[in-house]
Amino acid sequence: MDAFILKHGDDITGTLSCFDRLIFRGHLPINHTCGMNDLLSRHGVLIKALKPFMIRQAERLKSHAQKMAQRAGRPYRYLTARVHKDKVARAIAEKDGIDEGLICVLSMLEPCRSFKLLYGDGRPRLAPAHRKCLALYYYFLDREFGFMHVRLQTWFPFTIQVYINGHEYLARKMDRHGLGYQRLDNAFSQLEDSRRAQRFANGLIRKNWPRILEAFARRTNPLLRGLLRGLRHYWVLHQAEYATDILFHSRTKLRDLYPRLLKHATLCFSAEDVLTFLGRKLHGKFEGEVLNEYKRRQPGARVKHRMSYNWIKMYDKHGRVLRVETVINQPTEFRVRRRGRRNGCSVIAWFPMRKGVQNIHRYAEVSLRANCRYLEALSQVEDPRSAYRDLHHLAKSVRLRNRPARGFNPASPIDIALFRAVLRGEHCLRGFRNLDVRQHLFPAIRSEDPPRRSSARMTRLLQRLHAHRLIAKIPRSRRWKVTERGRRLMSAAIRLHDEDLPAALIRDAA
Repeated sequence: MDAFILKHGDDITGTLSCFDRLIFRGHLPINHTCGMNDLLSRHGVLIKALKPFMIRQAERLKSHAQKMAQRAGRPYRYLTARVHKDKVARAIAEKDGIDEGLICVLSMLEPCRSFKLLYGDGRPRLAPAHRKCLALYYYFLDREFGFMHVRLQTWFPFTIQVYINGHEYLARKMDRHGLGYQRLDNAFSQLEDSRRAQRFANGLIRKNWPRILEAFARRTNPLLRGLLRGLRHYWVLHQAEYATDILFHSRTKLRDLYPRLLKHATLCFSAEDVLTFLGRKLHGKFEGEVLNEYKRRQPGARVKHRMSYNWIKMYDKHGRVLRVETVINQPTEFRVRRRGRRNGCSVIAWFPMRKGVQNIHRYAEVSLRANCRYLEALSQVEDPRSAYRDLHHLAKSVRLRNRPARGFNPASPIDIALFRAVLRGEHCLRGFRNLDVRQHLFPAIRSEDPPRRSSARMTRLLQRLHAHRLIAKIPRSRRWKVTERGRRLMSAAIRLHDEDLPAALIRDAA
């Protein structure tokens, strides 16, 4: 994101990259029928007595939650309608002046994955089933993690979920170290020392998460000290949001820039661009779906680019912070270097990433790179007024090595198609070749030339762009890159063509 920061450096006070929402899930080794059968036989419970057994354990969990709230002098509430539980808990904390410890326990009937009995030939057997059970929400103001909650389903297999917010953690950390900041909701509009704050945020990745999460589980599930003694959870990252915030001096600076960023991200980023941001390539075996989604909301708007169940989005926080955020729900789309088996041998290589909490460092690495690529692509967005004044240079003929090169017409759809093909987002990382531009350009100008002739035609177009100093050759390669002048003038030409030129003039130029 250096290019974006250099371009807007006078308007920016700092940057911060850290996890935002982290949702961990813990699974006990009884979340499948074999494990559940072993547990029932170990405690001498007949399969036909499954339901009464499950109800008794659910009552124990509910009774524990009520006693825990009573001992802490906090409320226990059963919710009969769908409400925003976080808002309810925050209102209780603010009303009662809670600054640390248990805030409340909320309970609600919710869908869950559990077990049921199947009857048929022979003895009954267990089978997985979707059911409804009481879910307990323990809300805490933790000394280290701030506002957080633990959700526990009261029916087997007692799946547990822990929600933590990285910005809450960072605020508590800066408070303990006396580092000044100004906070707006779930973002920081000012930081006394952004580099030191970034080091604190990185500390969240290096924590011993299995030990921390297991402690929360034992605090809320008393069965782990009795019926489930000796069983430990397998912890996974159910959802991870990693945000990169650009902090602006004032609302005015971001207000003037943000609409142009939104428009560029919505209209100009293609499916290939989105895959490039997320470190993927578009190929014939890709079976996912790539979507761009624009949504206006209070107090502004946001754009989301979705690749299957992962996405990257951009929005502003209170008009002071520009946030680019990568959300990973399906980590198998990415790879991590780990030990695995290949061709029957144990090797250390790149394998699909799993949800295990030990991969949290790779979640952060993949997300940060995606955010940086996105911001680098946004660095192309210019204030078009100065570029409009320089567009007349494009229309003039120039000479390169004593050979004339004619100018470009900003009203010509053919020239605009060439500019679009050169400025595609996937060219930001490694530049582009003759073929990379040709395969996108020639369908636009309906060329029926054979490949050899179209390659020569593309070469002449690249030389023409080079003569106008819009592109430059990458040394010791066959690749080209867009120059700063080229990025500024070609972007302005596209904007002028799409927004400002009358349609009749464009038809005449064609």
